[in-house]
Amino acid sequence: MAEIVSRDEEIVREVWTKDQVREFFAKEGETFKAEWVGELPEGEDITMYRQGDWIDLCRGPHLPSTGRLPKAFKLMKLAGAYWRGDAANPQLQRIYGTAWRNEKELKSYLTMLEEAEKRDHRRIGREMGLFHIQEEAVGSVFWHPNGWTLYQVCEAYMRKRLDDAGYVEVKTPQLVDRVLWERSGHWEKFRENMFVAEVDESDPSAHGHEHDHDAPSTPANRMLALKPMNCPCHVQIFSNSGMKSYRDLPLRMAEFGSCHRYEPSGALHGIMRVRAFTQDDAHIFCREDQIVSETKAFCELLQSVYRDFGFEEVAVKFSDRPEVRAGDDATWDRAEKALMDATNAAGLEFTLNPGEGAFYGPKLEFVLRDAIGRDWQCGTLQVDFVLPERLDASYIDENGDKARPVMLHRAILGSFERFIGILIENYAGRFPLWLAPVQAVVATITSDANDYAEEVAAACRAAGLRVEADLRNEKINYKVREHSHQHVPAILVVGRREAEEGTVAVRRLGSKDQEVLALADAVGKLSEEARSPAG
Repeated sequence: MAEIVSRDEEIVREVWTKDQVREFFAKEGETFKAEWVGELPEGEDITMYRQGDWIDLCRGPHLPSTGRLPKAFKLMKLAGAYWRGDAANPQLQRIYGTAWRNEKELKSYLTMLEEAEKRDHRRIGREMGLFHIQEEAVGSVFWHPNGWTLYQVCEAYMRKRLDDAGYVEVKTPQLVDRVLWERSGHWEKFRENMFVAEVDESDPSAHGHEHDHDAPSTPANRMLALKPMNCPCHVQIFSNSGMKSYRDLPLRMAEFGSCHRYEPSGALHGIMRVRAFTQDDAHIFCREDQIVSETKAFCELLQSVYRDFGFEEVAVKFSDRPEVRAGDDATWDRAEKALMDATNAAGLEFTLNPGEGAFYGPKLEFVLRDAIGRDWQCGTLQVDFVLPERLDASYIDENGDKARPVMLHRAILGSFERFIGILIENYAGRFPLWLAPVQAVVATITSDANDYAEEVAAACRAAGLRVEADLRNEKINYKVREHSHQHVPAILVVGRREAEEGTVAVRRLGSKDQEVLALADAVGKLSEEARSPAG
């Protein structure tokens, strides 16, 4: 690789026909490429790139010459890969590498990778007893008590913030007939990512159910789908809770919606990429003249939430119409202009992300940066004129006529599973006190202090702290080391002297020093620090 860069060979782009490329690779014995090219559409020209005596097909574009390539690169690892992902086919060798503009940037990246490995949420999740994943439920999370506590803390925080921001919370079904997904457009555009179940409803009595003569007629075989998203169900609530007036808008409807999407097993990654997840989802039904004010309010809420979780740097991407989409160009023109006007009014700096919008509308993507410089796309805001039309949602405007609401799809965390994975890696498991599953452990030096330790733990619980008492017959250094390894933020050490004086020795995670405080002072200090930013 270094020699190729040093030769500074010109890189020449050539356009070949499909037949020329197929014949060339077949002659060279590169049968996989010949097979691949043979499946491309007829009449499509293919770009080939040549440098010196070497030529290969590539979409491009490329640099003018190999000398423009950096010499700061490193091969990272090897892996086997079956041709077309089928174990019945020959196995190929995949080579992973990384390239940077200079050695300084390469070294910085490699250091970041080392740090990322130390922070891997799967390893920390095991150490802290947060969750596990197993083959019998691929892509789904088994939350352990400490992990579920962390989850509930995040959910309670978000519920409080949404409540304060004027959202109403709803809950919608998991299984929904394909008819609704067909009407919404998801069956056509998203079917390959949906889990489906077919049920036989031809003879309900055979399943031990009484026949309900008032029930609507149903097909003998009903096709149901686990919802991959909540939007069509929210439209149903909007449309089935009485006709709305223009004065009733905006209506901000939120759900911690449990969703399922098929992801290839090779793409799954801990709790970061799963098949079963819960979105902090909400839809704002509003008038077209309310898009700007609702967008501004949402962006302020989102940035405030991220700051509370410890993320100060947030980048914004503007994603416009994708190739596969619902709705005509005129509708997309309106939606993109409305979102662009709202983004500018909110004073957001953004970069364009062409073709990456949702199939029903353009969107803003909010990308936060973690403690070691990695970017994570979490929040989204989408302007949708299409779904209200497809699902016949309406309200009465100021002239007494029926009108379509605009639907703003929005999320802040994205999914709880992925966001919690990001939190674990951002903090390396060393959560701020308000987030920590176990906020304090009361550890005894001798068994003489057991009763006092229980008293200390009770005082902490009464103040709202999540606390455990460690009364085991082990040396205090062993206890401190073990709880520090599990990233408990505060260890309250008590022995005979502390019991006699009504004090505790507070030892913070990562510190070898300890502060001796009166019990009431220690509890007050910790409970104040542990208060959620949401209040």
